[in-house]
Amino acid sequence: MKKFNTMLVTCAFPYSNGEIHLGHLLEQIQADIWVRYYRMRGRSVIFICSDDTHGTAIMLKAKKMKISPKQLIHCMQKKHKNSFLQFSVVHDHYSSTNSQTNKDICEHVYHIIKKKKLIKEKTIDQLYDTKMHMFLSDRFIKGTCPRCKSINQYGDNCDFCGATYNAIELLNPISVLSHSSPDIKNSKHLFFKLSKFSEFLKKWINSGVIQTSVLNKINEWLSIGLHSWNISRDKPYFGFQIPGYSDKFFYVWMDAPIGYISCFKELCDIKKTINFNEFWSIQSKHELFHFIGKDIIYFHSLFWPAILEAYNYRKPTKIFTHGYVTFKGLKLSKSQGSIISASKWLSYFDSDSLRYYFASRLSNTIEDIDINLYDYAYKINADIVNNIINLASRNSSFLKKYFFNILSNNIKKVDLYQKFIDETIHIQDLFEERKFSLVIQKIRYLSDIANKYISKQKPWLLIKNIDNYDKVHDLCSLGINLFRILMIFLKPIMPKLVYKSELFLNTSLLWNEINQPLLNHKINDFSCLYTRIKICCLDSFLI
Repeated sequence: MKKFNTMLVTCAFPYSNGEIHLGHLLEQIQADIWVRYYRMRGRSVIFICSDDTHGTAIMLKAKKMKISPKQLIHCMQKKHKNSFLQFSVVHDHYSSTNSQTNKDICEHVYHIIKKKKLIKEKTIDQLYDTKMHMFLSDRFIKGTCPRCKSINQYGDNCDFCGATYNAIELLNPISVLSHSSPDIKNSKHLFFKLSKFSEFLKKWINSGVIQTSVLNKINEWLSIGLHSWNISRDKPYFGFQIPGYSDKFFYVWMDAPIGYISCFKELCDIKKTINFNEFWSIQSKHELFHFIGKDIIYFHSLFWPAILEAYNYRKPTKIFTHGYVTFKGLKLSKSQGSIISASKWLSYFDSDSLRYYFASRLSNTIEDIDINLYDYAYKINADIVNNIINLASRNSSFLKKYFFNILSNNIKKVDLYQKFIDETIHIQDLFEERKFSLVIQKIRYLSDIANKYISKQKPWLLIKNIDNYDKVHDLCSLGINLFRILMIFLKPIMPKLVYKSELFLNTSLLWNEINQPLLNHKINDFSCLYTRIKICCLDSFLI
């Protein structure tokens, strides 16, 4: 593995108008597994995130709840942080895009790009809700896509064909707020001259930063031509007011990506050991990785690097894009009212099982992941309980009964043990490439080999002859050592299960000690490490 300096890992920011759901968790768990793996390998990794707190939706929800927007986002931030922790997703710093730090940096970025003459004023036509007395943001307009004619699409892009467009291009637009047909009114806005960065973006996008599964789409956007980007919104709006304007606010997609910078800056101010300027310098030797969903590729691959280039800051090392979470083939969407919240999941199932299930389906592509609860239950029961946990249970019972929980001094069947060790190189590559589903396949394959070997040797028959005691001791000690290796592989994926396993094995599970077996080592009594998923839980969850 190549040696680098610090890795900064981010996820897209959850919006502050609702609970954390499985769509959020897919991305956060994917990033957390990757972070945990690299930390096990000795890398310096910083994992940050924030709440996305600005926009009309926040303002309207707070008004409906009869509280201030600041009260709403403060409450949601605490809930979001707690939900992530319940799923073992641990950030080094979790902030808010409404922070003073973000406001200061956002204004500074604006002043710099304005000074470079990259901002222009332009009067544009917008959809206006006469009943609500406000201009409508893209999320509050629905209509027919002007490209593919799909109905029920939002005012900025089509979920069906992926087209991006101006809201006034929508056919048969309807206000989501009042369910009335909006009027068209004009208003002056501020635009970032994105087209000035076309050549830079063409070169940067094709430099290996973006995975091949989304590269064609981005190059298609570039070939069509980039338009100036509206970075302002009219009042009423909850967000940062644009300096020099009494009625204009920064568009959420202006201040939200800058939140990556401000969140990191806050962490630097807290820890005092991280050099902020060194990290964001254009010559930085550190690495920046973004995990995002495929619905926000445009913002992260074009608008965001252009802003960084204009501001003379370093660009992302890699942008990792994943697909949607679907349930019965339908996209889980908060705006569509079809989500499975983190809290609902935990009222039926545990967090490690979801982490394992997502890992078993995750690759480095943008394929959607459809949740099938019966497939989920089968994977947990067959892979974890019947195979991996069973390997520990069946061998520890002999060690407790006949050998005082002390492992033997020998590793017999060295070729089998070496087979497990040899797979480490392949599994390392798969973790680094984010091919987690193939990691799971390897773990499943190895656990199956281990259990078949123990079954073939029949320790329950061997132990009946006192002359076989040493053989049974070595055999069951081997079984425990193979279990230990599997747990090291699973440590980034199922941290709660592995913590219990470390207590059972009476040792920490470290990647750099994977080829050093536990010899003449005392383990603790085996207790239930994991329980089966009950089918009745699936049935009640689906009701």
